[in-house]
Amino acid sequence: MGAYLLRRLLLVVPTLFGIILINFAVVQFAPGGPVDQMIAELRGQAGSSVGRISGEGGGETRAPATDNSGGGSGPRYRGARGLDPAIIREIEHNFGFDKPASERFWLMLRGYLQFDFGRSLFRDRPVIDLIAERMPVSVSLGLWSTLIIYLISIPLGIRKAVRDGSRFDLWSSAVVLVGYAIPGFLFAILLVVLFAGGTFLQWFPLRGLLSPGLEGAPFPTRALDYAWHMVLPTIALVVGGFAGLTMLTKNCFLEEIGKQYVVTARAKGADEKRVLYGHVFRNAMLLIIAGFPSAFIGILFTGALLVEIVFSLDGLGLLGFDAAIRRDYPIMFATLYIFTLLGLVMQIVGDMMYTVVDPRIDFESR
Repeated sequence: MGAYLLRRLLLVVPTLFGIILINFAVVQFAPGGPVDQMIAELRGQAGSSVGRISGEGGGETRAPATDNSGGGSGPRYRGARGLDPAIIREIEHNFGFDKPASERFWLMLRGYLQFDFGRSLFRDRPVIDLIAERMPVSVSLGLWSTLIIYLISIPLGIRKAVRDGSRFDLWSSAVVLVGYAIPGFLFAILLVVLFAGGTFLQWFPLRGLLSPGLEGAPFPTRALDYAWHMVLPTIALVVGGFAGLTMLTKNCFLEEIGKQYVVTARAKGADEKRVLYGHVFRNAMLLIIAGFPSAFIGILFTGALLVEIVFSLDGLGLLGFDAAIRRDYPIMFATLYIFTLLGLVMQIVGDMMYTVVDPRIDFESR
């Protein structure tokens, strides 16, 4: 097992390098980079000033579209026409775009090896500080949601498997189907409308994870307020994620119940409870328990992003989304690096959990 674990850890390095390299190369061809956005802001400010000076002069001044192609004898940024070239060079220098792409990539990698992600282009703060502030929000939201999903889905899936084809199985399948069909972010909007002051009731807060003025309150007060803020976001993620795990649990148990060792155990006189929890449970739960790290990462990557946006939670999802909109490349690549590294490590943890649930599994022999 030690040699297998070492090989998996060594594979993390080239995998992470390849993912960062591909995304860096794609971003180089994407229009509307940070230099373009800064030039557009300068043009917009100039245009608004001209409009104010001209009084009733009429029309709105718009900055032309930007162009990163650099072709022809004109300026590299089409939106920069009319601006002093020295200003453009200063903007490129401040953002680090006066260096070739290859040099910028290697400088970025050297910093990442030391967990130095540079400074945000538009927030003027170290990226590591921004990530450290928002990491607890995303991790707590994903962790609580995943735990509750497992606590609901596993007992429900076992009961559905034991009572397969019964009336309980039919109506619970209808509930699962509804949960599967409704995306988490859409259910989050529904919860806001119903319970967060949207149209009907205002039982829960809409923004953040702590009410204003409670920063210096005692820990029990802050913990209760935190739990109160977490109710609606957690429910939104649970409803969007429990359906698939419930059906997976049911199908795993149904498959194991039909195997020969279960028939043999029943023939030897073992009662149904002993057969189910003494023989079937460990084999059926192998895939489910070992998949916990992957389920946590899936919620953290996908569902939590839109839920954070709906409830205005300052997590990594909202931070990465805002960085992508503003082309804040240091934050974009830092969050990509963190998510990728966390996902690769969690995959290794998932493999280790296979051996914990079933010691007969030996990755070393593969």
